[in-house]
Amino acid sequence: MADWVYGVNPAREGLRSRLRRPLELVVTRQPLGPRVQEVIEEAERAGVVVRQVERRDMDRLAGNNRHQGVLLKVEDYSFASVDDLVESWRASGRPAFFLLLDGITDPHNLGALIRSAEGAGCHGVIIPKDRACGVTGVVDKSSAGALEHIPLCQVTNLARTMDELRRAGVWVYGLAGEAGSQNLYSCDLAGNVALVVGSEGSGLRPNVKAHCDGLLCIPMAGAVSSLNASVAGALAMYEVVRQRRLLNDC
Repeated sequence: MADWVYGVNPAREGLRSRLRRPLELVVTRQPLGPRVQEVIEEAERAGVVVRQVERRDMDRLAGNNRHQGVLLKVEDYSFASVDDLVESWRASGRPAFFLLLDGITDPHNLGALIRSAEGAGCHGVIIPKDRACGVTGVVDKSSAGALEHIPLCQVTNLARTMDELRRAGVWVYGLAGEAGSQNLYSCDLAGNVALVVGSEGSGLRPNVKAHCDGLLCIPMAGAVSSLNASVAGALAMYEVVRQRRLLNDC
C-alpha cells in the first residue's frame, strides 16, 4: 500500500522523511516554477523516480486541485507503538514530552497540532483509533510535512494509554477551560509531561479527564470563552518549551 502526499512543502519533507520511504514524484506538465524544480532536483538526488502527467490526472490522484503541481507517492503510514515512544523519550536524554489528542476530527486541526508538536520537540503524538481523524493527505498538507518527522501512535483506549504514561513517570495534564482548572502559566511543566487536547466541540471526555493528573486552563481576557483546539494545543506546548528553556538557561 502507498499514500499520496501533495503540495510543495509536504512533498519536500516527504523526500527527507525518516519514517517512510518516498516511492515516486509526480509533477504537472505545465511550466514548472522554481520551487517545484527544487523538489524535482531533490528527488533525483535521492534516486526517486520523477514522472510528469496532465493536471487533470494530478487532480484525480490527489482528490483535489490544491496540490500545487506536486504529488509524492510514499509508503503507507506506519504507526509507532506506545513502547516505541517511551523508548525514544528515554534514549533522547530529555524530559518526556507527549501530545495526546482526544477526538480531534478536523484534519486541518490535526495537521496543525502535529506541526506544532514537531516544532516544539514532542517525542510523539498519540491519537485514538475511533471517533477521530486518521492520517490523510489533508492532514499531511496541513502539517506542512511535519507528519513525516514525528512519530504518531494510534491507540484503542486513550485513558489506558494515559495510565501507561503515568506508570512510566510522566505527568498527564488535560486542557480544560472550566472551574477548578489550574492556570497553564502557573503549572510546573519542565519535567516529564504529556498534554491532552480535547475535541473541537465538546473538549475532553469525562473518562479522559478522570485519568489526568491535573487540568489546565488558558486565561482568556476577551469575550469568547475558548480557543480553537490547534491554537490551544500550540500555546500549551510552547509554554512547556518556554519553561524548559528558562530552566536550561539558569
